[in-house]
Amino acid sequence: MQKRSQKTNSLTSLILDVKNEALAQIMDAKKADELENLRIAYLGRNGKLTKLIKEIKDLPAEDKKQAGRLINEAKNTVLETISSQKNTFKEAAREWFDATIPGEKPNVGHLHLVTQAIEEISDTFKKIGFVRVRYPEVEWDWFAFESLNIPKGHPARDDWETFFIDTPPNSKYGRVCLTPHTSSGQVREMERVKNPPIRMINIAKCYRRQLDVSHTQMFHQFEGLVVDKGISIIHLKGTLDYFARNFFGKDRKTRLRPHHFQFTEPSFEVDISCGVCKGKGCKLCKEGWLELGGSGMVHPTVLKNGGIDPNKYTGFAFGWGVERTFMMKSGLEMGDIRLLYGTDLKFLTQF
Repeated sequence: MQKRSQKTNSLTSLILDVKNEALAQIMDAKKADELENLRIAYLGRNGKLTKLIKEIKDLPAEDKKQAGRLINEAKNTVLETISSQKNTFKEAAREWFDATIPGEKPNVGHLHLVTQAIEEISDTFKKIGFVRVRYPEVEWDWFAFESLNIPKGHPARDDWETFFIDTPPNSKYGRVCLTPHTSSGQVREMERVKNPPIRMINIAKCYRRQLDVSHTQMFHQFEGLVVDKGISIIHLKGTLDYFARNFFGKDRKTRLRPHHFQFTEPSFEVDISCGVCKGKGCKLCKEGWLELGGSGMVHPTVLKNGGIDPNKYTGFAFGWGVERTFMMKSGLEMGDIRLLYGTDLKFLTQF
C-alpha cells in the first residue's frame, strides 16, 4: 500500500513539474510558431502531459480521480496561457501601423446588364423629349387587352399565353393578370395626361409563358407612345432610326415589315440585322434578321378608350424587349438570352 502511495505522489509531482516547465517556455516564446510547437510538445498525441495520462491507470482506484483532475487542470492552464500569449503578439502587431502604405481596395460590383440596358435606353429617348413612366406589373384585363382593342376570345388572351391570377374578376375591369406587355400603360398614360402632346417611354417587367434561347418567362420591355396633332408614319420611322443608330451602332441595318397588331393600324414589325452572324444566318436569328418588336400608328379605338379624340389627334407606338434589344448590340455576340439571368461570373463580370 505504501509503495502505491509513493507512486501517486511521484506522478503528482511530475505533473506539476511538467506544467511549470511548459508555462516557463510559453512565457519565453517570441513568435506564434513557437507557441504552436510547444502546444504539440506538451498536449499533442505524444506530448509530455498526454503521456502522463497513460500512467493514471497504474494508480490505486482511490487516487485515480484526484490525479485525473490534476492533469486536466494542468492542460487547461497550459492552453489558456498559450491563448493569452498569442493575443499579446496580436496586440503588439496592431501597435505598428504605417499610414503611408496604400490600402487594399475592396471589390466593387456593377449594375446588372439589364439595368445597364434600361438606363441606356432611357437616356437615348430622353434626348428627344420622351418622359419615363411606370405602371403596374399586376394589371386588369381591361388595360392589358380590352382597351387595346383585343376582344375576348383573341389568342393573346389564352391561358397558355398569359399568366392569369386566380382571384375574382372585377365587374368593370375583368380578370387580373401579370402584365404581358408594357402596352397596357398606353391607355393609362392617356387617361393621366388627358390633353396631348404625349411622349411616353414605359419600361417594366412583363410575363409570358415562353422559354427558349430568345425568350424568358419574365422579361423587360420598353413601350414608346407619342400622341399629338399631325403625327404620321414618318415620325415613327425617324424615331426608330434615331434609336437604332444611337443604341446599336452605325453598322447595323433595320427594316420595317407590314404586320398586324390589334392596337395599331397600320402595323409594322421592326427587324435589325443580327449582330452574332452579321446577317449571314445563325442559331439565334435563322435568316440574318432579328425581330426587335412591334410598332405602328395607334388604333383610333385605343385613342377613344384613352379619352382622346381620334379625329383631332394621331399617334404611334412601339414595344420592344429590353433583353432581346440588348442582345443585338454590336460586339456582344450573345447567342442565348438566358445567359443574362445565369450565375456564370466569368460572363457577368465582363460588363
